[in-house]
Amino acid sequence: MDGFQAYGAGKAGGAFDPLTFIRQPQTVVRLLCWLFSVVILGCISNEGYINRPEEEEEFCIFNRNQNACNYGVGMGMLCFLCCGSLMALDIYFPQISGVKDRKKAVMADIGMSAFWSLMWFVGFCFLANQWQVSEEEDNPLDEGGDAARAAILFSFFSVFTWAVQSLLALQRFRMGADSVFNQEYSDPELPEAPPTEQALPIDE
Repeated sequence: MDGFQAYGAGKAGGAFDPLTFIRQPQTVVRLLCWLFSVVILGCISNEGYINRPEEEEEFCIFNRNQNACNYGVGMGMLCFLCCGSLMALDIYFPQISGVKDRKKAVMADIGMSAFWSLMWFVGFCFLANQWQVSEEEDNPLDEGGDAARAAILFSFFSVFTWAVQSLLALQRFRMGADSVFNQEYSDPELPEAPPTEQALPIDE
């Protein structure tokens, strides 16, 4: 990057390097967040509901609380989409020429990551509590039990992955634009300013 850095990326206009992008810590953590959301979504949507012969409708495996299953499915879907959007932003980020625009993008990353970490903490507590108070007679064969426990476990993991993502974004925010970047970086879309003329000393 030739020594120029602004919020974790160099000058705009450089070629995209997939290997460098994949090796970045923020990309690795982002992929983990995406993977965990897929696991939670799949576990609850596929095995989170039980159909008893004597009942007409399926009920949620988490204490028959439909809100618990809806919360897990909704969070998994939204996080899946959010991870995809943030990943696209990470790819486009080095092409953003304006320092202020980069600052806004990093601040949005911090806010969203912290928000999802909090929401997954709430989800973990909610799912774990509903699973703990579930009646054994509602599911004597423990159907979908492994899927329910996996959803709870990966909800717990998601709290930390999103928190780490928020910390990484905070680190990028603190990096800011270094002094060299501020002095020598110019927006490629704007013409360079003409050099200023220095006033000659007047002989007395």
